[in-house]
Amino acid sequence: MRQPPLDTRNEVKPHTCVLPLLLVLNSRDSIGSSPKHDYLSRPRSLVCLLTTVLVLFSLGSACAQTSGKAAILEVVGSNAAPVAADKLLALCKQYQMPASSVYRWQNHLVVYGPAASIQRLQQPLTAAYRGATVKHYAAPFYKFDRQWCTDKTVSQQWDNLLLTANLVRDPAKQQEYLRYHATQFELWPEVAAGFCKASFQQLLVFRNERQLMLVISVPKGASLDELNPKTTENNPRVDEWNARMKQYQEGIPGTKPGEVWVFLKPVVAPGKTIIKQ
Repeated sequence: MRQPPLDTRNEVKPHTCVLPLLLVLNSRDSIGSSPKHDYLSRPRSLVCLLTTVLVLFSLGSACAQTSGKAAILEVVGSNAAPVAADKLLALCKQYQMPASSVYRWQNHLVVYGPAASIQRLQQPLTAAYRGATVKHYAAPFYKFDRQWCTDKTVSQQWDNLLLTANLVRDPAKQQEYLRYHATQFELWPEVAAGFCKASFQQLLVFRNERQLMLVISVPKGASLDELNPKTTENNPRVDEWNARMKQYQEGIPGTKPGEVWVFLKPVVAPGKTIIKQ
């Protein structure tokens, strides 16, 4: 498999956390319209108003941070037999996560979603799949999004593609791999430029010990086979990046000789949920 670019669909509602700030602005308007109640001229009232603004601002920031984080849980069966997805799908329904966020490859089941939901799901999932290994990918160590593009337009609906591979066993090479990604935007800006050209919306790379999880988000209905070649079009530095990364990666158990990255397939037909990091 050709080295993939490195590193389930809800409408984005950027106005969700704006309400507290609108309330503050409306309060200021009403205050200013009444000359008999010029609260802004009173020190104590001014302090109260500023405190309220700061509190509401912090609430707005917290809302944005909470809604933005994503994580992964993986269930690995004790043998090569596929792991039944019915228990995981039932838990997703119970915890209000879309069934389209569940993926599989051989004896691996994966659920990708908002970090808070994933955290709530971890304990009941572990209990439901006794005898299996449950791995938590709490946060990505690498993130690309449209802020790195000249055209920062973000599609309203995405398809999320999940892949997995291992890092090689050499700890020194593992650290080299992490350093490459930590400095990629500064030292290898052509890679992000390639992602921009290919209309990638977001790329996240998670790590649990040696295993990597890659999430590639593309506009809904787009084909990765059509988009991916655009990353290297008139961009030889991306080819160089891909060639260098090969020395750090290998397939997980169950892959064929020479196979590195494998796609996890959705268990059910994709729904209409976007997960943004």
